[in-house]
Amino acid sequence: MRGGLLRFTARRLGVCAVLLALLSLVVFVGVDLLPGDPATSRLGDRATPEQLEAARDRLGLDEPLWQRYTEWAGGLLRGDLGSSMLSGVPVRSLIADRLGNSVLLAGLTLAAVVPLSLLLGVWAGVRRGRLPDRTVSTAAVILVALPEYVVAGVLVLVLSVWLGWFPAVSVAPASDGLPLDWRLLTLPLLSLLSLSLAHAVRVIRAATAAALRAPHVETAGLNGTPRRAVLRRAVLPAVLPVAAQIWCVLGIGLVGGAVLVERVYGYPGIGELLVGSVQSGDIPVAQALAVLLGGATLLALAAADIAVTLTTPWKRTAP
Repeated sequence: MRGGLLRFTARRLGVCAVLLALLSLVVFVGVDLLPGDPATSRLGDRATPEQLEAARDRLGLDEPLWQRYTEWAGGLLRGDLGSSMLSGVPVRSLIADRLGNSVLLAGLTLAAVVPLSLLLGVWAGVRRGRLPDRTVSTAAVILVALPEYVVAGVLVLVLSVWLGWFPAVSVAPASDGLPLDWRLLTLPLLSLLSLSLAHAVRVIRAATAAALRAPHVETAGLNGTPRRAVLRRAVLPAVLPVAAQIWCVLGIGLVGGAVLVERVYGYPGIGELLVGSVQSGDIPVAQALAVLLGGATLLALAAADIAVTLTTPWKRTAP
């Protein structure tokens, strides 16, 4: 059993390494093909041709694409993410200043999503076709269909403009540490919670309904087995692997995927930094963030697969 799990883990990590290498190549080439001149972005439109040429030489923009990629990829492997073209600050420092804020927001959101999604998903799945199921499913479908900025805008309108309970923006200097003021966290937290909870509830509700339709579960019910025992011994073991997968994916997605939510509220996180770097043409920051977030997503997917293997007996013993 242990050998099979180790082989499966090694295969998944190997696939992650290959995909990460391909991702880094796609990101580097894609960013390089974007319109605009990094030297002009750094020096401004009033720079002379001589100054622009000197800046391109200093930034290595005149070197062949393959050479620039190998140097950049080698720096990534060494932990050297380069420096910002606009400020000259090391990219690693810029990310470190924002990462704590994003991890805090994602951690609080996930801590609420895990119990709530399991409770609501199983509750709706057990009552499939009835009013509780229709209510939860309809609300989840509506939230999933709405863009992130619409949900954020509605929360700002209701809780900030109309009721005046919370500030409309969560602007706080990134260098001042974590924004521990709960009022700065509330609206971004509610936005991410509503969106993430809707996705997780739909998945868990479907898994619960499918588990209840299994022949052995229906037979147990017909034989008079108490509903609570059926849920504990048959339904939850079938639902938890699926739930673990969606929680792992949501967890890493919350760190870097909440780009629009962070941008709407001005929350100083990784997503807001990524948008700002793309808009300002700060290529090293945008490239590093894209690769790091992509790599984190690949690891989260691998962790989800491993979690499913650990919670599924027949997969643990598979070769």
